[in-house]
Amino acid sequence: MTTERRELVERIWSRDPTVWTGKDEARWLGWLDEPGRMRADVDPMLRLAETVLAELDTVVLLGMGGSSLAPEVFRQAFGAGHLHVLDTTHPGAIRGLEESIDLERTLFVSASKSGSTLETRSHTEYFWKKAPRGDQWVAITDPGSELEALGKDRDFAAIVPGEPTIGGRYSALSPFGLLPAALAGVDLAGFLDRALEMVEACRFDEGNPGLELGLALGEGWREGRDKIVFDAPFGFGLWAEQLIAESTGKEGKGLIPAPGESPEGPDRQGHEVRLPDPTELGQEMFRWEFAVAVAGAILGINPFDQPNVQAAKDKTNEVLASGSVDIAPHGSLDELVEQAAEGDYVAIGAFVDPEGAAPALDALADRLRERTGCVVTQGFGPRYLHSTGQLHKGGPNTGLFVQVVEDYGKELSIPGRDFGFARLIAAQAAGDFASLQEHGRRIVRVRLEDLA
Repeated sequence: MTTERRELVERIWSRDPTVWTGKDEARWLGWLDEPGRMRADVDPMLRLAETVLAELDTVVLLGMGGSSLAPEVFRQAFGAGHLHVLDTTHPGAIRGLEESIDLERTLFVSASKSGSTLETRSHTEYFWKKAPRGDQWVAITDPGSELEALGKDRDFAAIVPGEPTIGGRYSALSPFGLLPAALAGVDLAGFLDRALEMVEACRFDEGNPGLELGLALGEGWREGRDKIVFDAPFGFGLWAEQLIAESTGKEGKGLIPAPGESPEGPDRQGHEVRLPDPTELGQEMFRWEFAVAVAGAILGINPFDQPNVQAAKDKTNEVLASGSVDIAPHGSLDELVEQAAEGDYVAIGAFVDPEGAAPALDALADRLRERTGCVVTQGFGPRYLHSTGQLHKGGPNTGLFVQVVEDYGKELSIPGRDFGFARLIAAQAAGDFASLQEHGRRIVRVRLEDLA
């Protein structure tokens, strides 16, 4: 076993794609070296953060999935009340954010690896119309993207390049996570020094924290324990959900992240999140990144692609083009619950305003947990489409899906689009529902107003 462990670690660090499926995995392993690269080049980001915060009071991060989840964790962990993360298309949430900030004293950070993410580009156009000064804008995007070109055209204060060999869910320790962390006031040098200790530890075959966790995740899956239960301090679960679900949920296989659920049950494995304080976040993030790469080798999948994420996007575009959006209640929640079997999980996908909806959704989760005996996961749409959506469509067909929608109120127009945010979020809900149905998933739709 020692020889096998050593070979596995050596092959990962030598970028051997046959660790997984032998396809294009080698081109997505830039995350292995990124903490070291960023530590050597940390000063420009710190100077940028210091410069803009000397003039502006508030930061709004516009991003989705891998571009928003690590910043949200850093915001929560370091108590950065001046940092806001916008990753919803709900018109009420966007209006609420706009009303809570001074537009003339706000830095907007538009973050998208591809530079074409629909939600982020829509947010960017909306707030650019409100604050059309380049010195209030920064872009984080991969070189050559549409967003890079836009930033140059509008004379943004800075365009920070991402590393093209890193996928979104592995980008927490790249500029997509670290620039927002700097803007949140994090000591990046010390933060990365701690992360680099984990990087070095993950080079060993013995005493390798990432390897040990990854082997446990994979072996537990082989034994039928595919629900990954862990505590989620500082919002860590939001980030880890995407890492686990989008990396492993494909080809009918997958690890199902269930932060905060009980680890008791034959289909579950419990794990510790080692976060005595927020300064350890970088270290713990790298441990889980390495672990999920190891687990992917055991599952026999490519942990760096996301073949089913596009499905819901395509359906959204179809709905937007059709001219009609139907999000009426559909199916019976009682009948769905009656189908629950051992090994299933319940996933609540809530296309609602995150502000204020938690009590009703938590109560729904409690009822479903009690009635089914299954783990229950929750996600706000459209954010979860970029996070656990890959697992929902590409993973095992063991999910019971409950989509929650609401009345989106008065339309909020998007400059340059023939639809507004209310229509967009409704189309995203309808698109995801249709995509799940096409994948043979069991799903119902309910209205938030009817949950009381």
